[in-house]
Amino acid sequence: MRIAVVGAGAIGGALGGALALAGHDVSLVARGAHLEALQDRGLRLVGPDREDVVRVQATDDPAQIGAVDAVLLTVKAHAQAEAGRMLAPLLGPETPVVAAQNGVPWWYFHAHGGEYDGRRIEAVDPGGALSQAIPPHRAIGLVAYIGATVPEPGVVHVRPEAGLVLGEPGGSDSERLRAITGALDGAGLNARTRPDLRVEIWTKLMGNATFNPISVLTRAGLGTIASHPGTRAVVAAGMRELVAVATVLGAAPTIDIEARLAITARLGEHKTSTLQDLEAGRTLELDAIIGATVELAELTETDAPVLRMLWALGSLAAGRGHTPACVQAGV
Repeated sequence: MRIAVVGAGAIGGALGGALALAGHDVSLVARGAHLEALQDRGLRLVGPDREDVVRVQATDDPAQIGAVDAVLLTVKAHAQAEAGRMLAPLLGPETPVVAAQNGVPWWYFHAHGGEYDGRRIEAVDPGGALSQAIPPHRAIGLVAYIGATVPEPGVVHVRPEAGLVLGEPGGSDSERLRAITGALDGAGLNARTRPDLRVEIWTKLMGNATFNPISVLTRAGLGTIASHPGTRAVVAAGMRELVAVATVLGAAPTIDIEARLAITARLGEHKTSTLQDLEAGRTLELDAIIGATVELAELTETDAPVLRMLWALGSLAAGRGHTPACVQAGV
């Protein structure tokens, strides 16, 4: 397959590097010092038991790549609208955009069915700018359970975890879904499909919407947050609220809260991606992780005081200039 990775940082570099090693025609879209290193020295992919240098096309101009079979969009949620405006040269009539992000995706209610079908989520698609840049019908959802970091430009360290879960918004077993999933799985990324991908989204959100804002407030690693009695109780309460929201929307996680806490505790002192962004001075991905969750609690009239508190405090800790109206009303 011809595949373009837009946002070839940690996750994007890990996926793009693996696909290139498996023989696919991969191009990476990046910028700054990372792009310069990719162009000069190639992508150095470092895993637990091997290290590879991958030479692929790397550019900041998608027009140099042209139309591809699939786009992997691996920028943070708050950067998707800007990245989306760059995608036009990569898109043929049927090119899907495989969106890997934490939190609630902009396409969430596309082909959802029921009373919320087609509804826009303001926290992740303000004013509809993202849906205009990337029409939801192009989207394939991707939930990634892969640990990856960029310790220096051009280098990606990868820690395999549970792999990748993909799905169509409407739940179909489409040809395009099978094609990209087969490519990712064939590249050793343990990729699989799930018709009810929204359940997977909420399952991952159980951790992201609770641990991530707490890590911003405390600077603590996952193991500490999960084992400290006070923060563990806050996380559990937030998870219960989140599961209640997901249940109303017909996508309740099946994993037990104590089991979800135990999984996170085993990650030791690993820092959340949000804390890593905070320490690096980058914009935080709180809108999609916790802001959208609070918005959906408001939409479904589900009581969520802990989630509202985490959103308000996390926003302030991140240096946000305002608190969303839904939080003002609930705190």
